[in-house]
Amino acid sequence: MSPPPQVLIFGAGAVGAFYGSLLARSTSKGSSASHATADPQVSCVCRSNYSAVSSTGFELKSPAFGTWTWRPSHVFPNPAAARSSGIEWDYVVITTKALPDVSDDSELLSGLVTARTAVVLIQNGLGVEAPYARRFPTSPILSGVTVVSAAQPSHGKIDHNRWTRINVGPYARHSQAADKDLARAEDFCALLRAGGVKDAEAYPAAKLQLLRWHKIAINASMNPSSVLSGGTANGAMAADPELGRHLLGVMREVLAVAPKVCGEELPASFASADKILDSTRRNTSGSRPSMWFDWEAGKAMELEVILGEPIRAARDKGLEMPRLESMYALLKMAQLNRDKAGDKSKL
Repeated sequence: MSPPPQVLIFGAGAVGAFYGSLLARSTSKGSSASHATADPQVSCVCRSNYSAVSSTGFELKSPAFGTWTWRPSHVFPNPAAARSSGIEWDYVVITTKALPDVSDDSELLSGLVTARTAVVLIQNGLGVEAPYARRFPTSPILSGVTVVSAAQPSHGKIDHNRWTRINVGPYARHSQAADKDLARAEDFCALLRAGGVKDAEAYPAAKLQLLRWHKIAINASMNPSSVLSGGTANGAMAADPELGRHLLGVMREVLAVAPKVCGEELPASFASADKILDSTRRNTSGSRPSMWFDWEAGKAMELEVILGEPIRAARDKGLEMPRLESMYALLKMAQLNRDKAGDKSKL
């Protein structure tokens, strides 16, 4: 029997812990993953929740999977500890927030990624793959887009609420790598399916990037609008006549630009802006986008990957995105002013 796949979850918050725990429940029995002849060993690099997770593991609740405890194979407090373990990783899964204006997190993976390691980026936004592709030119870079509702109300306590869907595909730098990297994406999705994620599916590189744009339509409408409206919940924004009209306009703007940037049409299976808005109106849970919580906590927001990168990609094609541009300019200045005020208060 071949050695078990070694998986490292980097930044084990709600999403990372949820998928990591299901990967750990994966079994080679019935799995189509080509190398999954032994059950995966799933480890974590934790940050603020290290003490709790290293002591008692994760406690997870889900309407789909019930209640269970997951103790990762190893829990590391930082990348250096993971490097010193000497483990050769088959997959390093990144589930941290993408903040390229704050730091280049690909540097943290130095010494953890080899030619055999596939880097899986389960992050929001556009352009998140580029720093990793530059730093690790011989390693497969896999791009992941997920629709999952999960939260970590306290350290090590994970509440999964809705959805499990995840799509993974290659970030192909040349056609020769595309087929090989797609096979790695299919292997990774097979491990997820064997752990119970029935809607884990691999996409080719071009379709995966179109899917990233499709999710931008959701994130670029909901996230900034919640911050600018003082923390309004998703369902309440969609139900309000003026805010709902605004959300629809943002989504239509993104979905109109995406094919012009990517060079091909969005698949017919992708939900329209109207369908997304209708679905959001039915969300009465009071949930708010993550950007609102970052703003409220005084943290950096994912402005560049959710707003700035789509705007720049459009401008490279001679296109403008006036709705995104307005929100980007306002929120970027608001964040700058907030941070300046915070620095002055520390004097």
